[in-house]
Amino acid sequence: MNCLVCVEPGQMALEPRPLPVHAPEGWVLVDIAAIGLCGTDYHIFEGKHPFLDYPRVIGHELSGHIAEGPDAGKLVVINPYVSCGSCRACRRGKPNCCSRIQVLGVHRDGGMCSRLAVPAENLYQADGLTAEQAAMVEFLAIGAHAVARSGVGSEDLVLVTGAGPIGLGTALFARLAGAEVHLLDVSQTRLELARDLFGFELGHRPGEDLLQGHLKEGFDAVFDATGNAKAIEAGFPYLAHGGSAVLVSVVKDDITFNDAEFHKREARIIGSRNALKADFYRVMDAIRSGQIPTGAIASKKLSLAELPERFQGLARDRGHLVKVLVTP
Repeated sequence: MNCLVCVEPGQMALEPRPLPVHAPEGWVLVDIAAIGLCGTDYHIFEGKHPFLDYPRVIGHELSGHIAEGPDAGKLVVINPYVSCGSCRACRRGKPNCCSRIQVLGVHRDGGMCSRLAVPAENLYQADGLTAEQAAMVEFLAIGAHAVARSGVGSEDLVLVTGAGPIGLGTALFARLAGAEVHLLDVSQTRLELARDLFGFELGHRPGEDLLQGHLKEGFDAVFDATGNAKAIEAGFPYLAHGGSAVLVSVVKDDITFNDAEFHKREARIIGSRNALKADFYRVMDAIRSGQIPTGAIASKKLSLAELPERFQGLARDRGHLVKVLVTP
């Protein structure tokens, strides 16, 4: 089978690998049906990911069909977070932040290929979803998990900084929680996509005076989905007293803030990493019920064979895209 490999920053290639025919005990062979391109994949291509060694088969937003056994042919969503099951985080029901986590497509080779072995416990049946919808579940679960971590509800004012796919997923689930959702992004194009495709009318650019009118006391939660340390730091002044800064994106840099201002607000910083099984099922329920407009999410569909030639252009133009879906 051919696999899409990021050989080194800036270089993508299709490489032949043996088609898996046996899975380790407790693992299952899955024939990949659809793959979503993630900001993480672009960061890997650009050499900006803090947890990755090259070369790497990318791809972690995955759906597929079970390849063998009594459940052969069933469509599943693949949870790409392979946890150890024994560290303190795992024992406390937090396998998403396992201290020895191995994320497909990041710490270990991923699913930009035809077939993959996956732990059985990481497969969730996707009844009622298409293969393409199932491939969207993981990235949406990131936002669903962040919103669940924040505890926002119907009385809350929310600011999501970064209107890319992760930010949009976060905004969608914050809106489903009943919050008033505002978006902040440097790109007018992204803000217009968020408005036109998903109905987010409250879009803002940096430099605007947001803290006025009913927003003058700040936001109850500020979610960062920018992947930019300066943007994260710029988000702290938007916090209301008693508010929470939720860091959804990952950066290599140190982050600083004014301690006196932070304490005055009795603010919280919440790291949100990956997602839990419950988040995956929450997303699937929302898709089935029509609360998530998956048709608007799918911006472009490509085959695996097209990616080596197209990847650099996709990375350059991703400000105009929500989600690129790939079929092997």
